[in-house]
This record gives sequence, structure tokens and C-alpha cells, in this order.
Amino acid sequence: MRRLLPIYMVEARAAVQRQAQYRGAAFISVLGFLIEPIVYLIVWRTVAEQAGPINGYGVDQFTSYYIVWTLVRVFNLALAPGAWDWWVRTGRIANDLLHPVNPYHRQLASMAGAKVVWITLWIPVAVFLTILFRPDFSPNLLEGSVFLITAWAGYVIRFNVLWLLGLVSFWTTRAQALIEVVIAMELLLSGRLVPMAVMPSWVQTVSGWLPFKWTFQFPIEVLIGQLTTGEIWRGMAMQALWMGLSGLAIVAVWRNAIRKFTAVGT
Repeated sequence: MRRLLPIYMVEARAAVQRQAQYRGAAFISVLGFLIEPIVYLIVWRTVAEQAGPINGYGVDQFTSYYIVWTLVRVFNLALAPGAWDWWVRTGRIANDLLHPVNPYHRQLASMAGAKVVWITLWIPVAVFLTILFRPDFSPNLLEGSVFLITAWAGYVIRFNVLWLLGLVSFWTTRAQALIEVVIAMELLLSGRLVPMAVMPSWVQTVSGWLPFKWTFQFPIEVLIGQLTTGEIWRGMAMQALWMGLSGLAIVAVWRNAIRKFTAVGT
């Protein structure tokens, strides 16, 4: 790990420089990713205004939830698994295999570094949403600090899950169907579409044992003050568990995946 730290710093710094150089394009990209939570915000605010609170979520709670969702969305941006299909078919991955550092570390660091610029670009959007919808929450320093820890942990978990999905492309050039199934599960079981408190109890139970909730809803609820201290500690333990499990899975699958790769070229 000590040898990897300088590599992470270099890759992250290069990503910051790239994103800052093309900050106009980066801002447009960030806006595109934020459309989803903003739509959810408007829809569920309207539902709460018409139907009243739903399992503890009223207008203020939905507003706070989805505004923080926009920040978590930026944190959770990770390498799209569909990129692997093209890399494998075209031989693009051969360049990464020639590099002395595993591409996992390089891409994890690069995406993390890019978030420094993306989060900066998110700030004016958050200010606009705050002025427009006036959320009613005021996190303290401790909640903010814990949020940063859980948000970064959520990013690592989601990056690992999508990386594992991408590795399927070493066995088949048509992995998109599996990717769509997993993304649909994430949408329903992560708190990404709607807070899990609104879902049936059995769905909440299932989501608690899967990684998706710990990448989306958990960091959000930490910041808006929806969790007790015990729930926060349990959630952080689940994040640590999923980071460990997904990391071990990547090590095992990667070793078998590269044995399946045959370099091609023109």
C-alpha cells in the first residue's frame, strides 16, 4: 500500500488537471448526471404535498434527501462497466496490461481525483436548489465528517461492483444485459429512486444485505440526520464488509479474466 500511495496521488492529480482544463465540458456532464435526482426531488415533493408524510418522510425530508442525493451522485460516479466490452473487443485493454500498475488502482485514483473538480462544479447547483426549495436541515461538524467518510466508502463499493461487472466482458462480448439487470436492482434497492423507508418492509430487509444501499441511501441519511449513532456504526461496518468482499472478488476474478484475454490489433 505504501508503494501504491504515490501512484494514487499522481493519477488523482492528473485527473484534477484534465477536468480543470475542460471544466466547461465537465460542468455540462455534471448537470446531466444531476437531472435524475432533481426529477425525483420534484416528483416526491409533490407527492408529499398532496398525500402528506410517508413513513417519516414529508416535504422537508424529501427535499433534504434529494438535494444531498445530488452530492452523493457526484461521489458515486464510477467507471461504466460497458466500457470494458469495447476495450476487450478492440484490444484497448492490452495497453493497460503492459503498465506495471494494475489498471484497477489507476482508474480508482483517476475517478477519485476527478471528483475534486466535479464537487466544486456541484456547489452552484446545490446553492440554486437550496434557494429554490429551502431544505430544512443543518448538519453539524461531526455529521459532515462522517458523511465524507461514508460517501468515499460508498464510491469505492460502487466502483468495485461496476468493475466486477465489467470483467464479465472477458468471457462474453454481450455483457450489457447483465449490467442492465444489476443497475435496475441498484435503482430499486439503494434508495436511489426513493428512500427505502417508503418501500415495503421485506424490500428494506433485502436491501440491507446488498451493497447498493450503502453506496446511496446510507451517506444521505447520515448527513440529513435520519440515523441514530448505533445505526451509523452498523452502516459503516457494512460498508467495510462490502469493500472487503468486493475487493477480494476483484482479485479472484481479475486473475482468471486476464487469462481469457487474447490481444488483437490492426
